[in-house]
Amino acid sequence: MPVRQLSSAVINRIAAGEVVERPASVVKELVENAIDAGARRIEVVTAAGGKSLIRVIDDGCGMSREDLALAVERHCTSKLTEDTLFSIATLGFRGEALPSIGSVARLSISTRARGGDSGWTISVEGGLCEGPKPAALSAGTIVDVRDLFFATPARLKFLKSDRAEANAISDVVRRLALAHPEVRFVLTGSDRSRTDYPAREGEGADAARIADVISRDFVDNALVIDAAREGVRLEGLIGRPTFHRANSQHQFLFVNGRPVRDKLLLGALRGAVSDVMARDRHPVAALYIELDPAEVDVNVHPAKADVRFRDPGLVRGLLVGSIKHALAQAGLAANTATARSAIDALRPHAAPASGTAGGGGWSAHPNPAQSRTIAQNRAAPAHPSAQAYGAQTPAAATGFHEEGQAAFSALATPSAETRAFSRPETEGDLDRPLGAARAHLHENYILAQTRDGIVIVDSHAAHERLVYERLKAERARSGVARQMLLVPEVVDLPEEDVERLVSAADALAETGLVVEAFGPGAVAVREVPSVLAGRLDIQGLVRDLVDDLAEWETSERLADRLDHVAATVACHGSVRTGRRLKPEEMDALLREMEATPKSGQCNHGRPTFVELKLSDIERLFGRK
Repeated sequence: MPVRQLSSAVINRIAAGEVVERPASVVKELVENAIDAGARRIEVVTAAGGKSLIRVIDDGCGMSREDLALAVERHCTSKLTEDTLFSIATLGFRGEALPSIGSVARLSISTRARGGDSGWTISVEGGLCEGPKPAALSAGTIVDVRDLFFATPARLKFLKSDRAEANAISDVVRRLALAHPEVRFVLTGSDRSRTDYPAREGEGADAARIADVISRDFVDNALVIDAAREGVRLEGLIGRPTFHRANSQHQFLFVNGRPVRDKLLLGALRGAVSDVMARDRHPVAALYIELDPAEVDVNVHPAKADVRFRDPGLVRGLLVGSIKHALAQAGLAANTATARSAIDALRPHAAPASGTAGGGGWSAHPNPAQSRTIAQNRAAPAHPSAQAYGAQTPAAATGFHEEGQAAFSALATPSAETRAFSRPETEGDLDRPLGAARAHLHENYILAQTRDGIVIVDSHAAHERLVYERLKAERARSGVARQMLLVPEVVDLPEEDVERLVSAADALAETGLVVEAFGPGAVAVREVPSVLAGRLDIQGLVRDLVDDLAEWETSERLADRLDHVAATVACHGSVRTGRRLKPEEMDALLREMEATPKSGQCNHGRPTFVELKLSDIERLFGRK
């Protein structure tokens, strides 16, 4: 078969297969064009998940007649001022989006340049262009995409349901809205409810937009990240270890204002929290990286979701180091979402009763058994100690009959057991973050009082974290003890995997694993961490390490195993549930928690304490 040149229509459809993967891809390209045009308000309208309609309206700079005619031709762009890709400062630059969309859908563009005398419109259907023609509209651009993939029905069959495609569009808009808080985004259509992200400017604009897009709970339970190194700046928020999700969809990463899903950054984020979060949980984060455009390559994939850094080690080290530092410096702070959930669980579900006393709005409805008990207690004969503890105030002054006090007289004198576990009041403890210990409930939970609320501490989980941190500190001081194998373990691997493993040999040696090349297709393991000797599947570990290096360009798997051993030792060496602590033991635990980094969560990312403010407690009882 002779070689022939493909038609421009076929070329555009092939290119569309890379650029236009689904309706969300179209929205991403069009909204990025609007942002590059300087728009301050962008509205996205969809129908049928974007399959039948995508309309993007912006108030950007618009286009002239000549520019509009070129915009729908392949490889025509206003984003590159020179024929170079070394320093790309805009979101778009390929010049492929509009012609690719026009080759697989019915595309119409209406635009008017700022200061222009009139507007213009152009239509492209299945790659065939008509126009430009005069049109009446204000400054800005309106792009209509109808019947997406009508020219390539095979691609249309592989799209998901309307709801799934609509959700993918929402995710694209959310990420772009987070990247550009100064722009107002409106998302509406027949397949969704209206979403409006107002423009945020000035100090705190990023945090306000993050609260709009992710949640206010996230902002309230996040740590501020602000670090710079060698021309790379990292800013943003990362959720506390107790504020996590079941997947990574709540991780928003940006490089020079571009939303990315880069393996290097995702792997670094995963490694930064591996010590404080279970492996099946994922942190919530919104992190912004700014660096010289010449130091990052965004021309990796047509979707522009992957990037390559000139110095990936610098970027990864900055991200991991700044997050670990923020976690270590965070101090004690309760997860407000956890506390709020506890408040909601405790809140009465009865409807407010009109005319009830107290004005709080909550109406209690005790069951008949409770009502009989209360009546019986009021009618019971007075306790012998009533004169000493319960009858000192005249009935006329208190409003209660003397017999009514008898039910409480037995509580007036503390029991011998209670006196054994009591201690003198220490006023200064109330001003400490975790307050003063008051009781040990169910032999596991410490109840402490602060100046403006109460704190409930899981003593086992808290002590487990304290022991774990001590073990890690000792390991950091003395290093990981290694044990030499009598017979080195040889692991057969492909040559490229051997190269990956050997290149990471120094980092692995720091965690106690000594490996070296053993010919072109194998590695020899000569030393292993002594704490794992005899119970380590070396073959499986090495292959897991190689998989991690291939996917994430780094591996913390061996460090994770060492940490797991330390965590197991900490679990078995910590205070067991069922042992009742004395007041001095409870206070010692609280004080050590206050002095230990990361003690706000256990080794699995669960909170070690919950704080309830006095105002919340008073609301529960209708006092506010």
